[in-house]
This record gives sequence, structure tokens and C-alpha cells, in this order.
Amino acid sequence: MPNAAAVRRRRPATALGLLLLLAAAPACTGGPAPGAGSPAASSTAPAADAAAGESPFWVDPKSAAARQVAAWEAAGRNSDAQVLRRIADRPMALWGPGGDPGPEIRRAGAGAKAAGRTMVLTAHNIPYRDCGQRAAGGAKDARAYRSWIGAFAGAIGDGKAVVILEPDAVPHIVDGCTRADHHAERYRLLSEAVDRLKRNRNTKVYLDAGDPARIPHPADLVAPLRKAGLEHADGFAVNVSGFQSEAAARAYGAEISQGTGNKHFVIDTGRNGDGPLPGGLGQTRCNPPGRSLGVPPTDRTGDPLVDAYLWIKRPGESDGPCRGGPAAGTWWPDYALGLARRARD
Repeated sequence: MPNAAAVRRRRPATALGLLLLLAAAPACTGGPAPGAGSPAASSTAPAADAAAGESPFWVDPKSAAARQVAAWEAAGRNSDAQVLRRIADRPMALWGPGGDPGPEIRRAGAGAKAAGRTMVLTAHNIPYRDCGQRAAGGAKDARAYRSWIGAFAGAIGDGKAVVILEPDAVPHIVDGCTRADHHAERYRLLSEAVDRLKRNRNTKVYLDAGDPARIPHPADLVAPLRKAGLEHADGFAVNVSGFQSEAAARAYGAEISQGTGNKHFVIDTGRNGDGPLPGGLGQTRCNPPGRSLGVPPTDRTGDPLVDAYLWIKRPGESDGPCRGGPAAGTWWPDYALGLARRARD
């Protein structure tokens, strides 16, 4: 993979990119939380700001990765800490907490505003989330979800934000994981969520559309995405929490785009530097070994349909209790260090 700085220099800005660059101008204003075992907080803001470089997205100085860097430096593990900065010093999505998402989003919004950058957020709290699998949970019912997404959107306010809306929610309708009697409610809630978020003048919304390893026929997503409110969203997201290569994700997204009136999309490149582990789906999605970081987050993609490469699934957070990993969403420093060591950028 080419050097990230070179990639950013030669890739023209997309429409989203131009908006984000304007948001980052000096004249302008503003995953699940780390597990309980995360290192104590320590500010790494100067390093994070420097590493953000040309990216318009905000780097969280209190991420689990940033705290791990501080802990390892304090313990004299300077070499490992330096490698881990490949994660800690780059922007990643903040996943809104399932209780009250307001405090964390307001913290991110204040940090992003002060840095003149745009925060990236993930909303992942739809009822019957993940069909009872590794990341099961979500709001208890439709009323609770409406209240939660209202608090989520309200906390963003007029801040500059990109929101990835409900990973797996639409793909699980398509692949049959979500029960049929929940489909109508889910479409309604997603469509309402898009409309609520878009009432914020500076919020961009991308509905999750899975990846080619899970939905082999991208055209199958076109009608469901429309039912979920894609017309009013800014586009869709592909490869969220996945390991599909950049080329595979682009081709998959382009086919969906063709069926949706050329809607734009974003790609999760957090862990796809070496593509997927060979084997069946069960072997490739849960903490697969030997993977690496992908293209760092940027709005310069070289493709007019691809608005940005984002690190949506935060590299270093576990996919679930498989291959020795902790619970889904929990920070796993050993896995994070492996991703960073194998990175090409």
C-alpha cells in the first residue's frame, strides 16, 4: 500500500471532503467505550493534533489507544508505544454509549470544535441489535430508541459531524438474521433516525450497507436501503468492522450506488490492510490473526463516489470472545499492537 501522505496528496477531494475542509478552516468555530480495564487517562493531544495532519477528522486524545500509549511510555515500553501511535494518533469513530450518549458526544464535539475538525460518530443502539449474537443489545423498544437517537442528535447540535447509522441493521434484514416481524419497525426507526439527524445543519449521515463477504449480491440492498431512508441520507457505509480489501469494498459500493441513483459511500479501512483471512465467514470476521491497519482516515479517495476512508470500527477493540479475545467492543492491546506492527503506513 502506498505511503498515506502520498495518497492524500494525489487524491482529489470529494464533495464531503470539501465541506469538511471548510469546517476545519481557522475562521470556523467547533465504539463502545473502552473496557473497564483500559489504562488510566492521560492527555496526548499534541501528538494527536500533529498526526491528524491533512485529515479533516478529529483525533480523540482520550481514546483507549491513546491511554495505552501513555501507559506503555510510563512503563518504559517506548518501542511498543511508538508503534501503537499508528492507531492512537489517527481519527476513529466514537460509538455513542447505549445509556445516555450526550456527555461523550458533547465532549467530542467540544474537542473537534477547538481543533477545527469534524467528529466521526457511530449510532449503534437499534432494538434487537445483532440478532442476539456477539454485540447483542440495543434499546429495549421503539420508544426508547426514539428517545436515544434524539439525545444523540441533540448532543451533536450544530457541530460538524459524520454519523454512521446502525451497523448491521439493514444487512441483517437482508440476510435473514433479523426476524421478519421486526422488519417494518426497523425500517421506520431507521428512516426516522435519518430525518432527525439531518435536522442538524452540519451532520452527514451514512446508513450501513454491510460488505461483500456477508451480502454476496449488493443489488439486494438497494430496496432495503431506500426503505431505511437512504433518499434523505448523504449515502451509505461499507465494510464496517470488516476486513474486505479497498478494491473489493469499492466495487461492492459502486454496485449499490448504481442502483440507488449514484448515492455516495464511505469505506471502513481500519483493519483491511491485508484483506480478509482466507476461509469461511466464521473464520474471517472475529479477531482474525495476521491482519493490519488499512489506509488512514482521509477525505481524499480518488473516487468521486467514495466520500471518505474512515476508521469506523476502532482498531484494537475486540470483535468478541473468540481467539482469546475479550468481549465485543473491549480494548485488546495485544491485537492492536499486531495491527499496527503490520501496517504499511
